[in-house]
Parts: sequence; C-alpha cells; structure tokens
Amino acid sequence: MSKLVSEELTTFLQQIEQRSQFHAGYPYNLSCDYTELAKFFHFLLNNAGDPYIEPDFGLHSRKFEQEVLAFFADLYKIPENEFWGYVTAGGTEGNLYGLFLAREIYPQGLLYSSQDSHYSIAKAAKLFGMKHRVINSQVNGEINYDHFEQLISENRHSPAIINLNIGTTVKGAIDNLDKVLEILERHQIKDYYIHCDAALSGMILPFIDGAPQINFQKPIDSIAISAKFIGSPLPCGVVITKKKWVEKVETTIEYIGSKDTTILGSRNGHTPLILWYALQTRGNEGFATEANTCIQNAQYLFQQLNLREYPCMLNKFSTTVVFQKPSQRLIKKWQLATLDNWAHMIVMQNIDRQKIDTFVNELVLEEGSFGEVDNLQLQQAIHNCGVSVEMAKYHPTTTFSYSRGQIG
Repeated sequence: MSKLVSEELTTFLQQIEQRSQFHAGYPYNLSCDYTELAKFFHFLLNNAGDPYIEPDFGLHSRKFEQEVLAFFADLYKIPENEFWGYVTAGGTEGNLYGLFLAREIYPQGLLYSSQDSHYSIAKAAKLFGMKHRVINSQVNGEINYDHFEQLISENRHSPAIINLNIGTTVKGAIDNLDKVLEILERHQIKDYYIHCDAALSGMILPFIDGAPQINFQKPIDSIAISAKFIGSPLPCGVVITKKKWVEKVETTIEYIGSKDTTILGSRNGHTPLILWYALQTRGNEGFATEANTCIQNAQYLFQQLNLREYPCMLNKFSTTVVFQKPSQRLIKKWQLATLDNWAHMIVMQNIDRQKIDTFVNELVLEEGSFGEVDNLQLQQAIHNCGVSVEMAKYHPTTTFSYSRGQIG
C-alpha cells in the first residue's frame, strides 16, 4: 500500500470515529461488534435468487438467511407454511417489494399513504405506475382517519392498497390498524392490501409491554423492517409477506438455477450472516432489554427538554424525540435530521443518558431562554388537525409539550 493511500484511509477512519460520537438524528445502532465475522469478508457471498431454492453456485449464505426469516415470521405470527420473505438492502427495498406485490394483485388499485409516510412510498407509486392518494396527517404524524375515510368513500369501487406507518420517519407515529380496518369494513371494501412500513419500530414494538401489536394475526399482507435497530455495518432489512402472493409473481431463471422472486438479482450474502449472528448472540431477551432502554432514554430526553420549557414532542412507544430546530452548529455537530422548524433525535442503543445530558446542556447554553416564545401557532396546528390542546395533552398515543412553538 502506498503512503498516500494509507494516509487517506487513516484520515477517513479518524473522521468516522469522530462523527460516530455525535450521531443522534438518524436511526443507526452504533453499539454493535461483529469482529467474529471479519474472516468471512475474505469471501464473496451472493444470495441471488429465491432464498429457499438452492442455486447452481455455492458461494451464498441461504442457510443463515432462512433462519433469520424464520425468526421474523415467528415474531410477526405468521405460520411457517404460509410465509415468505427475504433479506433486503434496507427499508426502502422492503417497501418497494410490498407495494410491487400489491400492484400485481390489484393492478387497478389505489395506493393510500399519509403525508408522513417515508419518501420511498411515493417512489414506489412512480416506479410501478400506481394511482396515489395522500392522506392528511394529524399533528403527531398519525393518519387523519376522517380524511382517510373520505378518500375511501370517494373511491370505494377501486381496490385499496394501504401503506401503514408503524413509526413515521420524522415523528415516530404509529398508524392505528384497527381503525383502518373498521373504515374498510364500514364501506364494505373487500379488495384491499395492507403493507406495513415498520422500518425502525419493527424491532421495538414486539418487545414493549402494552405497545400496539401489528402482526399477521390481523389481515396485513406484508411488512418491511430495517436492520437499523439490530445494527449492521452494511445497510439491510427484512420483508415478510404471504407465500400465496409471491407465487403470483415468481418466474424461473434457468441461468442461476433458481426462481426470480426478489427485486434485486444479486443480493448481499454477508448481511444475512450479520443478522443471524445478532439474533443468536442477543436473542429476544437482549432485544427486549435494548428496546425498553431506548424507550426509557427517549422519555428521559423529552423530560429534560420539557423541564427547560423547550418545545418538544414524543409519541408513546417511540424513540424519536421531536423538538424546535436549534442552531446550525448543533444540527451539524449532532447530525440532527430537520424538517421545517423542527429537528429530532432518535434515541438508539449508543445514545445513553450521559450523551443526552451533554446535548441538552449544549442546547441550553446555545439557545438561551425559551420563556417568551408564543405558542399560538402550535395551538392553531392542533386545531387544524381536529384535536384540542387539552385533549392532545392526554392523547393515548402521544406525549406533547405545549410550552411554545409550532408543529408542522
């Protein structure tokens, strides 16, 4: 290796080590150690084709992928003989796959998603040529069910393809599956497909007592989960669906000795190995501990901001704390995600209370006093969503601080 190459790599290593210390605005678990798997990176591993069919080539990790998928099928309560899935390149691919199946099943269907849905949902509508209706959101990021019902009523003769957010990207809101099913039943909609985008919350909610349980015991058709909470040095995720839907789209590819059932052709064979190792070494008990700790630390951050009367919001069962956008210096240092006048911190395993205290102290020093900010705009935003300030304060799925500011 030349000196120049060595220096470039050393500099880059120092940069990412420093940035990892203050990575707070995006949902990545930076507390994982996969040193035991380093030796496998000397080999190519390609899981091209269907994960359940042995291909003509031998450099793959299908055994591990199948065990990972079995874990998620059990977690989401779909019988072994009814489910199908694969390890994806991330949450977006999982969303694309779920909506691809929906489009194939209902070519004339209308896609419904909310204002707070991930941008990959609108991308899927464009890629697959789907007619798309955007549902208004409540102030906390959850679907506006009255508007959803209005849209369903106006289009009741078309099959409904519904994307439900199980933890929205910016506010961590959870759409209510039961309310959506009630609306479909009320309007006698028989042809529908429900895809659940559970990118982050998919590995949190199943381990939290009292949290909404969204699984295949109810009439959902697919669910996409990112591996962000599990933690992986390579982006990846999982999509789980019903085997009967996949059988409608599969084709045989002689060249690889397998069936074409996935969006990508070549698929990363190292990511199933990483997920398998995480599941084996941490297990349900480990993930439950991590999920509950993250929830508690998110509540701690919310409480610290609220004590200082800094405008903030936290949905119940969420690790995403939304607050008034701070200075550009703090946004850049802590790598906070922002939208309009708001920013958020997503409390992952590497965000402990010491780090939270450091952030809050820096925020207070930089932003000064918050006692004079008018909360009229916030009240108006809540009113526009059909929720009064008094009701919203005790909303069963949301914790709000109404000290001042504007949500929107």
